[in-house]
Amino acid sequence: MDWNDFEQRLRARLTPLDRLDEIAQRGDRDLNPDWSDPQSFREAAVLAPIVRRPEGWTMLFTERAADLPHHPGQVAFPGGRVEERDRGPLGAALRETEKEIGLSRAFITPLGASDAYFSGTGFRITPIVAFVTPGFELRVDPREVADVFETPVSFLMNPENHERREGEFRGRRGAYYAMPHEGRFIWGVTAGMIRALYERLYD
Repeated sequence: MDWNDFEQRLRARLTPLDRLDEIAQRGDRDLNPDWSDPQSFREAAVLAPIVRRPEGWTMLFTERAADLPHHPGQVAFPGGRVEERDRGPLGAALRETEKEIGLSRAFITPLGASDAYFSGTGFRITPIVAFVTPGFELRVDPREVADVFETPVSFLMNPENHERREGEFRGRRGAYYAMPHEGRFIWGVTAGMIRALYERLYD
């Protein structure tokens, strides 16, 4: 993969952090146009961390703790709800990342935002894409996170690895993206955000 080209695309095509009011909208309805939107959405943000490892860039993910009330055991980007003290999605993404996995802000360089993602569970999620410098140490909160792992960007940005599947969601059948890799099952909202990032950069 041409990392210089990839970086140029990120810097040119992400929404600047001072213009988040112009962000594009994506969501579960992309694959399920017959689904109705929830009556209201709660604001959330995640960090989509790209670790610039010399042997090949990766994206960092968490596996949620198995006893969490919402989405237990699922693969996710670090993040959570936007609170008033955060002053927007960037603050929320950085705060939650530090809280969940102990990744220091000193290693994080935010680049911009990918498309906001409306989930069928009632969240409007802003993905903040950032470079992460290797050399960091993590302090994982076991109450929220069971594991942390990295997946090659070259795999995630290859549309041949974006599988379209169907399943049951809260009593209704729907389609979703899945990107299984080396025993890890990236799917649902997280995979949908990755697909949206790929389309923003390459379509």
